[in-house]
Amino acid sequence: MHRRTALGGALTALATAAAGVLVAAVVSTAPAAAAAGGTGTGYLRTSGSKIVDSTGTTVRLTGINWFGMETDNKTFHGLWSSNPWRSQLDTMARLGYNTLRIPYSNDALKPGATATGINDFVNPDLVGLSPLQILDKVIDYAGSKGMRVILDRHRPTSAGQSPLWYTSTVSEATWINDWKMLAQRYAGNTTVIGADLHNEPHAEGTNPAATGACWGCGDTARDWRLAAERAGNAILGVQPNWLIFVEGVSCPSGGLSNVWDNDPSNDEDCGWWGGNLSKAGQFPVRLNVANRLVYSPHEYATSVYRQAWFDDPTYPANMPAIWDKYWGYLYKQNIAPIMMGEFGTTLQDPKDKVWLQNLMAYTGTGVNGMSFTYWSWNPNSGDTGGIANDDWTTINQPKQDILQPYLIPPTGGGGNPTPTPTGTGSPTPTPTGTSSPAPSGGCTASYKQVNAWAGGFQGELTVKNTGTGAVNPWSATWTWPSGVTLASGWNATVTQSGTTVTAAAPAWASSLAPGASVTVGFTANGSAATPGSVKLNGAAC
Repeated sequence: MHRRTALGGALTALATAAAGVLVAAVVSTAPAAAAAGGTGTGYLRTSGSKIVDSTGTTVRLTGINWFGMETDNKTFHGLWSSNPWRSQLDTMARLGYNTLRIPYSNDALKPGATATGINDFVNPDLVGLSPLQILDKVIDYAGSKGMRVILDRHRPTSAGQSPLWYTSTVSEATWINDWKMLAQRYAGNTTVIGADLHNEPHAEGTNPAATGACWGCGDTARDWRLAAERAGNAILGVQPNWLIFVEGVSCPSGGLSNVWDNDPSNDEDCGWWGGNLSKAGQFPVRLNVANRLVYSPHEYATSVYRQAWFDDPTYPANMPAIWDKYWGYLYKQNIAPIMMGEFGTTLQDPKDKVWLQNLMAYTGTGVNGMSFTYWSWNPNSGDTGGIANDDWTTINQPKQDILQPYLIPPTGGGGNPTPTPTGTGSPTPTPTGTSSPAPSGGCTASYKQVNAWAGGFQGELTVKNTGTGAVNPWSATWTWPSGVTLASGWNATVTQSGTTVTAAAPAWASSLAPGASVTVGFTANGSAATPGSVKLNGAAC
């Protein structure tokens, strides 16, 4: 789905329109030292359900997502923290994450794009660099640790995700041309192994009038399978050594079920955004270069959405059959490798721990297991939290303990890491609720300044619904002194007008139940200031 903080709600699919084609100079990036051990040697390819290196040795990618380049910051989140960026990568490698999946938006690739939210005292070597220049440095250092990198086109713009791979402002041509530019930029650098073409294609509109991403429907404007072929083949024409990672859809028809039309044929079985590859066996992605296709589903826990299968009386014994149906069959039938691109949880619900333990067991142990990149390193992922705690330094040990047996460290990343002391202050899980639009009873608000640097600061505002009814949709507002301006926000759609800031509920967590809280995170420019005159749907807190 994405984000979970900065991974955002669904956008309405818009008609395609022409957008400018990005022109960028090819950057000569020195190839990383040949990786060995967990990530193999040279470029990777596929062999049946396996990923293998240039010598034919089986490789298992056991990685993690580090997001931010797809947001308004246009670069990695956590660069505002007191932990230097290289130290964060050191920790990832030491813990056993041998691959880094990096989400980006096309906004971050535009000429003149500016990276924000960087602590210049801690990361002085990043100050003044463009988003792509920072990406270059992260890739080079990750390569020096023996890690591999997968680039993920997460959003067309920093505003949010889209059901289709194009929007009215970002055309298919721009999507493909930007991919070709990246393939040329990192040509010859074996650290960068492939392209995750578009994050979480999903259904939009109500069947039978679907407008979202379908699989195998044959409509070139909506068929994600056909679009993946067009983009994948264009990339391979520039860089034939890359792997092409193709996510699923949510509903193969591309539309949401209409339970009121009394037509059962329109009420199909749907899964997570990007998680439904049930039609890929019948309608496979066809690439011009053999042995380059990896299917990359997403899978989440109750902290993201309480799917019906979590309440099945046989849970968790029912889960392997569900995973088999949506994507696991591709691996088990030796059709193609699986690289689970996103999966994550807050572990707040007891069912979530059982889910994560069973999911990891399903992927298999050792080098022959399915590949994956966990969501996420970032602690500011609203509905999953992260492996890093809020200080971006200490580790969420309960999550790490579940993942640890399945991790294959990169060469230079160490093995059997010493547990990092567990910190506190993990993000408040995004609450759920059901009913009315006003906080009948009021609210309370508390504020924590997380970090500060020359010219800016990071904070978290927690608002609690103390009323007797749910607030749906919720919206929090506050004021800042003149001169303080919003740089980025997460866990809500955060905007500023004058001195007033509004945090509107995301589409996937629109309701705030009685007694529930939501934590809105942000970075801002200017002198550190506490939010004033906080209100929830107009009621003063």
